[in-house]
Amino acid sequence: MSKANNEKQTLKKVGLLAITWPIFIEVFLNTFMRIADIFMLSFVSDEAVAAIGVVNQMMMFTFVLFNFTAMGSGVVVAQFVGANKLNDVSKTIANAIFINLLFGFFISSMIVIFRYQFLDIFHMSQELIEYADIYILIVGGTLFTQAMVMTLFSVLQAQGFTKEVMYVALGMNILNIIGNYFVIFGPFELPTLGVMGVAISTAVCRALAMVVIFVLLYKKTAVKIKVQDYFKLKKAYVKKILRIGVPGAGEHLSHNLSQLTITVFITMLGADALATRVYTQNLTNFMTVFSLSIAKGMQIYIGQLVGAGKLEKAYKEMYRGLKIATIVALGVGAVIAFSGKFLLGFFTDDANIIALGSIILFLGMILEPGRTFNLVIISSLRASGDATYPVMVGILSMWGVSVTLAYLLGLPLGYGLIGVTIGIIVDEWFRGGLMFIRWRSKKWQEKVLVKEVKPAVSQ
Repeated sequence: MSKANNEKQTLKKVGLLAITWPIFIEVFLNTFMRIADIFMLSFVSDEAVAAIGVVNQMMMFTFVLFNFTAMGSGVVVAQFVGANKLNDVSKTIANAIFINLLFGFFISSMIVIFRYQFLDIFHMSQELIEYADIYILIVGGTLFTQAMVMTLFSVLQAQGFTKEVMYVALGMNILNIIGNYFVIFGPFELPTLGVMGVAISTAVCRALAMVVIFVLLYKKTAVKIKVQDYFKLKKAYVKKILRIGVPGAGEHLSHNLSQLTITVFITMLGADALATRVYTQNLTNFMTVFSLSIAKGMQIYIGQLVGAGKLEKAYKEMYRGLKIATIVALGVGAVIAFSGKFLLGFFTDDANIIALGSIILFLGMILEPGRTFNLVIISSLRASGDATYPVMVGILSMWGVSVTLAYLLGLPLGYGLIGVTIGIIVDEWFRGGLMFIRWRSKKWQEKVLVKEVKPAVSQ
């Protein structure tokens, strides 16, 4: 039996639905965990919510930095799976883990050492800074665990083990909620730790998830990574990871930097606007859950199809995923928008925040289709190896359209948070249209990273 045939038997290839539904549960759980944190923190104070909302923007920025390796390795692994190259899968994973572990330690150190300088950017009050400081010390100091979780999740999902990742995410969420309950409400006469307790709960859950997912990598998959492989960086594999990861991270980095800039604008509008932004952003995340799930599933599925040389099928499958994601996002968006006042009432009693937040949620119905186009099509382009075009367009649009309009409409023209949201809507639709045109052009078919190994034919 040839090597290609042997690897074909050990590598796991599954369809779009089988890939996507566990990812949907995983993304939903991750979104729910953020909602649960915010909901439980609202029992501490609106100020605590606002402070942690700002810190989480910073944390999302670091996730982008970690994601350049996680994303790149996921795409490369998916294409190697499609091409039936098991040894290359193992080497790619070993290189990705080593790179992101070192990077994770570096980022954790920088966040803790320069935390006051980062917080000064947002011009927060002293009360908010005290909340933010303790959270950064604990969660920021353990960010390397998140780097590992993201990398391991990505390479497992790329091999089709999406259900296993889903189970780990479920366990992490359950433990996080239980931990938050104990540290905030103090049952059984336990001490209440507030923001510090939520930070400890988050850090512990991520560390446990890292250990469990690492064990699954060896127990469930066909990859055989030796200890020495982690310390032998191979130029060929690192180059492929960076070819996808750097542009992909650049696009995410630009997005998160633009969102941080917009958050600075919102802090200038006052604490109410900032709290409204945090509450509505967490609710609108539910509109994005299915689109993000389809996008992650498409990245794996399209990557495997491209690696197997099935370019025309990949072209058609993207449209199927985009159609489904758009319909579901609009449906969920409508439910959330029309239930806005009721849902916001779970977080706050402030009438001004609820009124403004309700308007923002309705605007979310306009925002979501554009965002869905970006999420699904960009993931598909990246999966094919076409990672540079999205970041080039993204940087120009995010800063030239989103940040510029958010500032002009929100501050000088006086439309506040509504104006900021309109600026974001225009950006998402503009970029989404350009991504759609790019996919139809089929230029991405020229960017394939690996080729399928064809079984030897007996003579």
